[in-house]
Amino acid sequence: MYSLLEQLRQQFSQALVKAFGDDYADTDPLIALAGKPEFGDYQSNVALSLAKTLKQKPRDTAQQILDHLEIAQLCEPPEIAGPGFINLKLKPSYLENQLQTIAQDDQLGVEKAETPQRVIVDFSSPNIAKEMHVGHLRSTIIGDCIARILEFRGHNVLRLNHVGDWGTQFGMLIAYLREAYPDALIKADALAIGDLVTLYRQAKKRFDEDEQFQTTAREEVVKLQKGAEDSVKAWQLLCEQSRREFQVIYDLLGVKLTERGESFYNPLLPDVVGELEAKGLLEEDQGAKCVFLEGFSNKSGERLPLIVQKTDGGYNYATTDLAAIRYRIREDGAQRIIYVTDAGQANHFTQVFQVAKRAGWIPEDVELVHVPFGLVQGEDGKKLKTRSGDTIRLRDLLDEAIARSRQDLEKRFAAEGRNESEDFIEKTARGVGISAVKYADLSRNRTSNYVFSFDKMLALQGNTAPYLLYAYVRVQGISRKGNIDLATLGNQTIVLADDSELVLAKHILQLSDILKEVEKDLLPNRLCLYLFELSQKFNQFYDRCPVLQAEEPKRTSRLMLADLTARTLKLGLNLLGIEVLERM
Repeated sequence: MYSLLEQLRQQFSQALVKAFGDDYADTDPLIALAGKPEFGDYQSNVALSLAKTLKQKPRDTAQQILDHLEIAQLCEPPEIAGPGFINLKLKPSYLENQLQTIAQDDQLGVEKAETPQRVIVDFSSPNIAKEMHVGHLRSTIIGDCIARILEFRGHNVLRLNHVGDWGTQFGMLIAYLREAYPDALIKADALAIGDLVTLYRQAKKRFDEDEQFQTTAREEVVKLQKGAEDSVKAWQLLCEQSRREFQVIYDLLGVKLTERGESFYNPLLPDVVGELEAKGLLEEDQGAKCVFLEGFSNKSGERLPLIVQKTDGGYNYATTDLAAIRYRIREDGAQRIIYVTDAGQANHFTQVFQVAKRAGWIPEDVELVHVPFGLVQGEDGKKLKTRSGDTIRLRDLLDEAIARSRQDLEKRFAAEGRNESEDFIEKTARGVGISAVKYADLSRNRTSNYVFSFDKMLALQGNTAPYLLYAYVRVQGISRKGNIDLATLGNQTIVLADDSELVLAKHILQLSDILKEVEKDLLPNRLCLYLFELSQKFNQFYDRCPVLQAEEPKRTSRLMLADLTARTLKLGLNLLGIEVLERM
């Protein structure tokens, strides 16, 4: 089933060809939702865009389009307004038929992509031996949401966690591990992640202060790179201990990832350098092998290099990222690669993409996309940190969200005289707390910084997760109160009479268009806004139109409209990575 907007665009495109000839077959009809109710539901300004080319008045152009436009089944007779806008108002009968059709569809009318792609979404990417902090929050939540939407649209998505599990810091860690925790190499559970963080700080302190320890650490790096059994075992221990704690966070957030860290690409790095050299892209600069970039220069106007092999023969992040691009295209068959990182890495990816393109590794049909995001700020407008100035641990932040959610629930239950079980309170607090954190992030334009406020994100009013969850719970309350299994309503007739029913119906039917927009521009806040407005429109309908008390056939029709709202909310929230609750 084509979405509303696509059906209108198809009909307009046919009308343009009939009115002006085949040269106009690819003309964009420029149809969008009308900005004001008096304009109708949709508005096209294609006549204004074509009038100059056709050398005639826009209103005359609009009339020629209407003379060939066949949308009687979809809309009331179109109207020409102002200088040449074409206003469209959907017929209630068309809306009723569309709702009845999507009611029988698990996808709620959202069709699969016509040409499914192999897509890689690279997100989260914490560093081994370090705890995940609030800086990893946005990458993990945004990346998961993008992956969910692409999967729902039928794309073959590989979710990759490009963890920092290789590099010179491991020589320092292994050397200190041997010295301070020799038992850890014998007993796998002898070291907890908290100890690992302490170990990293202590090892770094020793490295900075002790020249002999620096030598030992560098020797450990060489041993690890050569595959010495005990060094590899120590490295694996550090990685495994980190993974366990990372998994606690991912389970709490409901996020699934395939780990493929920097170490995976390490054996490929010499070939990357060799191929760049063979293609004449490498230049030597102060002993390092570099690719000099186009469009990047220092203050003196000199071209800036991207170093792919350091003076000492080592490699860096850029080399690994180049190897990853080459592997993902050649071996994984990726057609679209999406990197979800903070905005501060924008230049890095622009440079890496440029080198990969100049090396001929990116075919014309492959798209590389950097999805940047802003900072999470405290209510003082500065980067979110603890009072002592440390970066906030992600686990602490999530635990506090759950604790605050529980406090709010217990206070509300006490005020309402509700006696709920411990299991219900714990499950609801966890669901609301985690959902609130996710939604507060996703509902903002990802390119902007946003202020982190527990009070605002846990509020029952406004554009928050609790508000949306409560709208869903309201429908389930209707079901329980009327002792009705909404899933058994079947394909009953839907009749839209009240204005609030028509407004709600039109909004439900926009889901497919919204998801296609997010698939294209990778801005999850568009879906959040859609769901927030859906909740608002449902609450207006609920306040105006009795459901259980209505006479038939209105009663069943309104039950179906309420059920479609709940199903749309459930689907949309799931695509955001948020699970609905049956009661709150």
